Amino acid sequence: MRAGSEDFTTRVAGTAGLAGAAANSRIGTSPDGAGDADRAVERLTATVPGGDTVLKARPARRPGAEPLAGLQWDMQAIDATAEGSHAVQPGSRKVTVGVIDTGVDASHPDIAPNFDAAGSRNFATDLPEIDGPCEVEGCLDPADVDEGGHGTHVAGTIAAAANGLGVAGVAPGVNLVNLRAGQDSGYFFLQPVLDALTFAGDSGVDVVNMSFYVDPWLFNCRANPADSPEEQASQRTTVTAVQRALDYARSKGVLPVGAAGNAATDLGAPGVDTSSPNYPLDAQGNPAGARERTIDNSTCLSVPAESDGVVTVTSTGPSGRKAYYSNYGTEQADVAAPGGDAYDTPNGRSNPAAQVLSTYPAGVLAAQGLIDADGEPTTPSVLRETTRDGRDAYYRYLQGTSMAAPHAAGVAALVVSEHGENDPAHPGTLTLDPELTEAFLLGTADDVACPTPAEFTYRRVTPNGEVTSTATCAGPADRNGFYGRGVVNALDAVS
Repeated sequence: MRAGSEDFTTRVAGTAGLAGAAANSRIGTSPDGAGDADRAVERLTATVPGGDTVLKARPARRPGAEPLAGLQWDMQAIDATAEGSHAVQPGSRKVTVGVIDTGVDASHPDIAPNFDAAGSRNFATDLPEIDGPCEVEGCLDPADVDEGGHGTHVAGTIAAAANGLGVAGVAPGVNLVNLRAGQDSGYFFLQPVLDALTFAGDSGVDVVNMSFYVDPWLFNCRANPADSPEEQASQRTTVTAVQRALDYARSKGVLPVGAAGNAATDLGAPGVDTSSPNYPLDAQGNPAGARERTIDNSTCLSVPAESDGVVTVTSTGPSGRKAYYSNYGTEQADVAAPGGDAYDTPNGRSNPAAQVLSTYPAGVLAAQGLIDADGEPTTPSVLRETTRDGRDAYYRYLQGTSMAAPHAAGVAALVVSEHGENDPAHPGTLTLDPELTEAFLLGTADDVACPTPAEFTYRRVTPNGEVTSTATCAGPADRNGFYGRGVVNALDAVS
């Protein structure tokens, strides 16, 4: 249902059969830097600027591996390599992963071999006031483009093809569909998210990746005293509606995988939220109504990360430590996966190579000035490869729990590929009960104990000086707040 009147939510509050109503909400734009960590899952996925460390020479290519495989420390960390899980189970085209994100660039040479155009949908209509001029009549982009970049990066981590070019994803043989729910500008509205989850259930999708949270509230609280009755009702609607959509998707065979978030917060004791609501914006482009709210863990949720039925993923860096920005929590963390940490270096200075390398749209890079008029990268965080027929393919280093979640989603897709059965509801495909897929994913993760001491100190050397922060891990090696049940392992999951 859609309405523009300001009193719509009040007028329909008592309607039979209607759980509630909520206004469209935003997830936030991807910035050039890594600040504003409490705004959105994507807020920390851009390369940390200003570091004085640059990429070293590319490692030698391993036999049978993709040309850039030597730079994929993330895949090596979870045994998702040519000599690891790919040799046992590269993923089946009978298994489909849905990318609920800003879109997927199907023209990228490393995405195209696995992209399913017929199964893809765009549920987000561009809004000129936030997304800029519409590129097509009606403002509904085709379901094979990504003008934000984030979704293409996620898709490549899941299933970039093993085709002798660039990188390979965790599951380079599975079927990819774009279930776009995010705006070009980074906003995620509630209705497109619900539509994407429902469609995933109806269309035979096996796994969905959700690297976002549903705004305008960082935490959706059922009855926070700092919020008006209308705001409380809207947040309750978001919690209820997303949970119903997730339940429906799981009942149809979909395993939802989500990012834990990038606010460096213990989700079991979130404390204070100063960023919500982050929409609407004022004339300067800042959240007009943002204010300080005390968050009650018993009544407030980060959605969908804390929704029931979601495999919630925290992020690790190259050394295996929990990334400095990653949210965590003994109740919330299910598994961990590589998401990158630019400061996980011997000297604490930022290095793009400590982030995750994956596919990225050329058009977005050009718009951001990260490639020049000749297509040459202007930053060490972007790499360029050329196909046999002379086309350019671009890859970008990013970090965030947004990058960790697709590693887990890819492993889940391998599990369905290896252990799934024929799906009578969707002939020619495989299916596996999400409870079993989740059990394989969590049960084969590598246990990682809390650091000693449990209060871990992060050191980051920035252009403005040294910054330190701490996070405290709790729980045993097989279930703790930093790593959940452990770091996902692709090879163990299919062996």
